[in-house]
Amino acid sequence: MTTRRYPSTIATSVEHELVVKKSRFLAHVFPLQEATEAEAIIASIRRRHWTASHNCVALITGQLGDHARSSDDGEPAGTAGAPLLEVLRRRELTDVLVVVTRYFGGVKLGTGGLARAYAQAASEALDAAGLVPRQALVRATVLVPHADAGRYDHLLREWVSRHDAALESTTYGAQAELALWVSAADVDQLTTDLAAASSGAVRLTLGEERIMSIPRDKSCASPPR
Repeated sequence: MTTRRYPSTIATSVEHELVVKKSRFLAHVFPLQEATEAEAIIASIRRRHWTASHNCVALITGQLGDHARSSDDGEPAGTAGAPLLEVLRRRELTDVLVVVTRYFGGVKLGTGGLARAYAQAASEALDAAGLVPRQALVRATVLVPHADAGRYDHLLREWVSRHDAALESTTYGAQAELALWVSAADVDQLTTDLAAASSGAVRLTLGEERIMSIPRDKSCASPPR
């Protein structure tokens, strides 16, 4: 079975400074939960660095990284936005915003020098941001009596620790519902393991599929995005 690859995102926001011939390049990188967040972030950086020569932008969004745009913000065409966008594409990222603020230091860098400086500043910031891979995950649920919830919660916590999966908080109704997000490639193994643990009494129900990140804490109070 071939698992489709999806663009990754980054774990955290980072600000990084690079100085090239007295010009300061402040690279800001942000993971985006929604594409609409980008404008507010860009506006905030422009307000904070209103005395800067330029605030250049690149962002890629969408499950497949199929929405992208960039801005040179007054730099010579192709020397800022395009190099920043190329850094994101080369790393196969999505839902990431990069804003590089430049304070001119009095020495002209030339078009090639500008492009290299913008790309380097963004790359070094992304190196510090941490990579978060994404893949297609299926929501799987099991219903068990309340008295058995603790045992199956422990079993599933141990199971997700060894697989690309994440566990939701247990919910209680007529029965306890335990839900997890699991790779489609691992569904058969989960079914087999649950059957073995319950002597066939517990059944797995599959629900929606999403392109999601596996959180560092695999026991999550709400489903990861």
